[in-house]
Amino acid sequence: MAHGAETLGPPLEQFRAYLRLLARSQVAPWLRGKLDPSDLVQQTLLKAHARREQFRGRSEAELASWLRQILARTLADAVRQFGPGGRDVGLERSLEAALSESSSRLEAWLAADQASPSQAAQRNEQLTRLAEALARLPADQRQAVELHHLRGLTLAVVGARMGRGKRAVAGLLFRAVRQIRAALESESQG
Repeated sequence: MAHGAETLGPPLEQFRAYLRLLARSQVAPWLRGKLDPSDLVQQTLLKAHARREQFRGRSEAELASWLRQILARTLADAVRQFGPGGRDVGLERSLEAALSESSSRLEAWLAADQASPSQAAQRNEQLTRLAEALARLPADQRQAVELHHLRGLTLAVVGARMGRGKRAVAGLLFRAVRQIRAALESESQG
């Protein structure tokens, strides 16, 4: 993918659901009433559009990585508004690593059933579709998926955070995965 306004314009919007999913997974519980992941994503996309000439990558994977870096800085800036002042490079790096790890977990989750190179080549498009399918889930199912699959928490920890038992969390995850698979299959057939 070449860089430039004409090639970066439309694809940036394709990453909105993916970035919102990552932002939601990283906003600390104590900040959820103060920070809206959708607002963070909007700021990220505006910054990316304004800095599009700085993007030097050629692939959608490189664009996703560049957007994650901008999201990490945007999130760090927002966190600083509610905490001690000053730029904290460590916070930005920590958030960037957490966002990258969440993204890697998402990719691994997608790749679990895929082995062929042609399926691997479609992964970026599927990440976007997966993020959109997750956004359509009921809130409790989405939260269970984000905590378990994106943050890597055990069923017991997810249950404790959600005020539910392990069996209830497992049920939420089962229903969520079934809905996500159905949504992805219907999109690929339609």
